Amino acid sequence: MRGTCCPFRLLLSAWQYYVRISRGIGCSQLMLYKVCSRIQTQSTENMERHLTGKTALVTGASRGIGRTIALHLAGAGANVAINYQVNEEAAHETVAQIREEGGNALAVSGDVRDAEAVKSVVDRTLETFGELHVLVNNAGITKDTLVLKMRDDDWDLVIDTNLRGAFLCTRAALRPMLAQRWGRIINITSVGWLVGNPGQANYTAAKAGVVAFTRSTAVEMGSRGITVNAIAPGYIPTDLTHDIPPHLMDRLMQKLPIKRAGTPEEIAALVMYLTSDAAAYITGQVIHIDGGLTAGLL
Repeated sequence: MRGTCCPFRLLLSAWQYYVRISRGIGCSQLMLYKVCSRIQTQSTENMERHLTGKTALVTGASRGIGRTIALHLAGAGANVAINYQVNEEAAHETVAQIREEGGNALAVSGDVRDAEAVKSVVDRTLETFGELHVLVNNAGITKDTLVLKMRDDDWDLVIDTNLRGAFLCTRAALRPMLAQRWGRIINITSVGWLVGNPGQANYTAAKAGVVAFTRSTAVEMGSRGITVNAIAPGYIPTDLTHDIPPHLMDRLMQKLPIKRAGTPEEIAALVMYLTSDAAAYITGQVIHIDGGLTAGLL
């Protein structure tokens, strides 16, 4: 948030102001309340548009969590590149909604498993918007079955999409981020990296790999103004979860301290924070949004 003030500094300034004037002419509680209210209002306004002038690329953004993240980033003032592979209609609908709300967006197709396709996605984003500041690696796929029945193709497809895709997109995005010495990379992983799920050996292996990849990349990029973090959602109703049998869903709800499913908006809210300067000292972290599912494991 260039050009904005850190909330901590604002509060410190308010306190110094309070001490200074209270020693002189006195200060009523009402005056202090007005000062703090003004600070809170300014901080909220700054956060709402903290990405004005910046550009974000969200993979797998035509629907579900990715679409919601893209809409929130646009609402914060960012130019948004909407990456998709198959669902062109949904991608253009997302772009249309962003433009209707006064934002800038671009739909760009590309298979995140393919290095040349990823390079083309990033190049087109740079050609259209000039820079790239935020990358959200959200593209993902499942091919669930027990290990004994899992085909090689099912393993490779999930690993390549969820893990190789994050690597290829990050590598391509780092070049412009390094040039500007500022960047935010957010990888969408899953609680599956920590909690084994029957029938998801390929998916959980990929998501565990994303966690390790996140931490190593964060160490490499920390001195260059680039933070790298991961968000691990629990159960969020999307196209990836609609095939979960009802009896398994009931069992999952019973395990949750917060007895409900999460929402894509709750994931997007954390993305908003991690892309702000308020989160500039947070890197290499895996943050779980899972209703308490993993609370007893960490």
